Amino acid sequence: MTEQTHQIRLHVNGVEHEAAVPARRLLSDALRHDLGLTGTHVGCEHGVCGACTVLVDGQPMRSCLMFAVSAAGHEITTVEGLARPDGELGPVQQAFRECHGLQCGFCTPGFLMTLEPFVESADPSTLGEEEIREALSGNLCRCTGYQNIVAAVRLAVERKNGADPQRTEA
Repeated sequence: MTEQTHQIRLHVNGVEHEAAVPARRLLSDALRHDLGLTGTHVGCEHGVCGACTVLVDGQPMRSCLMFAVSAAGHEITTVEGLARPDGELGPVQQAFRECHGLQCGFCTPGFLMTLEPFVESADPSTLGEEEIREALSGNLCRCTGYQNIVAAVRLAVERKNGADPQRTEA
């Protein structure tokens, strides 16, 4: 017996996609397997690690905890949607690159998606390390020790607010 599918429209990274998915297809699987957007990583499949984080209507959401049919009608942004149209890295991506905020890179898309709205709303005059670490607390990294990720967040927030600290890439 074949499973019934539902025809849905997903608005992802500014592009509308159609897909026929089973009712229980997770958004993470629809993005990766039906739409070919493999930047969304699947780690724990329980919503704990944060690797699958995408933005749904501008807010971080674990795509492994959301059904694809539930995402219909919402604006979804994946890590592929962060770069500028000319291919230039977005501000948070650039800060991660400059501060070496990644090692193996598996968790990086989830961190980037979690941090996009945080960086937009952060006030650099009151931003402390504790607040940054709290923002990162829902994402797990097994490689970095978080120091460079914290530095990348600080750099992205400073740049968003007009400061242009000098960084050199190694």
